[in-house]
Amino acid sequence: MAVQTAESTTESVAGSAAPSVDLGPAAALSCRECGHRVPLGPVFACQECFGPLEIAYDFSDHDTEELRRRIEAGPANIWRYAPLLPVPADVATKPNINPGWTKLVQADNLARELGVTGGLYVKDDSGNPTHSFKDRVVAQALEAARAFGFTTLSCSSTGNLAGAVGAAAARAGLRSCVFIPHDLEQGKVVMAAVYGGELVGIEGNYDDVNRFCSELIGDPAGEGWGFVNVNLRPYYAEGSKTLAYEICEQLGWRLPDQLVVPIASGSQLTKIDKGLRELIELGLVEDRPYKIFGAQAEGCSPVSAAYKAGHDVVRPQKPKTIAKSLAIGNPADGPYVLDIARRTGGAVEDVTDEQIVEAIRLLARTEGIFAETAGGVTVGVTKKLIENGDLDPALTTVVLNTGDGLKTLDAVADTGLTATIRPNLDSFREAGLA
Repeated sequence: MAVQTAESTTESVAGSAAPSVDLGPAAALSCRECGHRVPLGPVFACQECFGPLEIAYDFSDHDTEELRRRIEAGPANIWRYAPLLPVPADVATKPNINPGWTKLVQADNLARELGVTGGLYVKDDSGNPTHSFKDRVVAQALEAARAFGFTTLSCSSTGNLAGAVGAAAARAGLRSCVFIPHDLEQGKVVMAAVYGGELVGIEGNYDDVNRFCSELIGDPAGEGWGFVNVNLRPYYAEGSKTLAYEICEQLGWRLPDQLVVPIASGSQLTKIDKGLRELIELGLVEDRPYKIFGAQAEGCSPVSAAYKAGHDVVRPQKPKTIAKSLAIGNPADGPYVLDIARRTGGAVEDVTDEQIVEAIRLLARTEGIFAETAGGVTVGVTKKLIENGDLDPALTTVVLNTGDGLKTLDAVADTGLTATIRPNLDSFREAGLA
């Protein structure tokens, strides 16, 4: 597999001048493993140790109260947090899909069903432009693609990301070409294709698709292509931090006690943790303990299996689950998820496909939120964590729903009419509906 490293595109910046691109407070790329720093660029792997690169910021010149006022006066989307993201200051004026500021639903009915007394909330990201949290990360990656002069936006995807890339590219006037497993849910295929870009099915699972995209990046055929979750991954991943920012602001600038987050690659969970730590460091929230719990489907649960076995290494699995948006058998951020769960006192748990369907129906019945299968995973895992005594029902808990159930209708396809009656009152009463 071709690996694009920092060495292949840029020189080390130890003690160097500021980067040549305007990405706001972003100062450099820093290796999560060894700390080696390189200039901002379309790279994702460290030249020293092949560890993952992530954004390093310069927040040294901030004033906490002025920053809070600036955020609260910002637009009702993720760009209210532009001072904390790798984007130019005028990002809100550029053509983008402008996701974010989705509802934090106080889920009192669900709380009663689960026995939660400390306050239960659902962060419902199905309200984003293409109805999943992926709009956040793609909007962020699009700004990096502009900064680096890419003309084609691309990705490897389990479905939601493909739709988000297609929409963002269409809005920005860029070409899109995205790659998905050939057997995805039809709803996600249609939603990715409708934006007019090229949609390519790969024979195999997501891990096969991702390997192909990594090879394409290293080939002349991929020149000018910004792969949002490969060569633009450090920037793309920062979009997930906005979930943490919004949750804390919507709670009145305070940390939740517990969060339940779905795991696909694991990047969302790790960046939510990063966002919470940044808010603490900036003085925007009080520093106090919080726990992060990871949620997987049993049919693709490599991180959960490693957590339960006490391992630090995540062994790849071949996915077999209805939760296809989480079906990544070799999650890149799996080891970091384990570190965060253990550091915060959380856990990683999984549920069966049957429990996922039950949880989708439970959330819909109690709160009127129709979640896709990933949301069924987080609600199902929350229920299981409470029953196992791992999650404290007396603490404030936030559960993530990352997508709309209309994308995964097959999961609840046996749901239908309560009764079929004749158009008269006698038939209505005979059906037991009176």
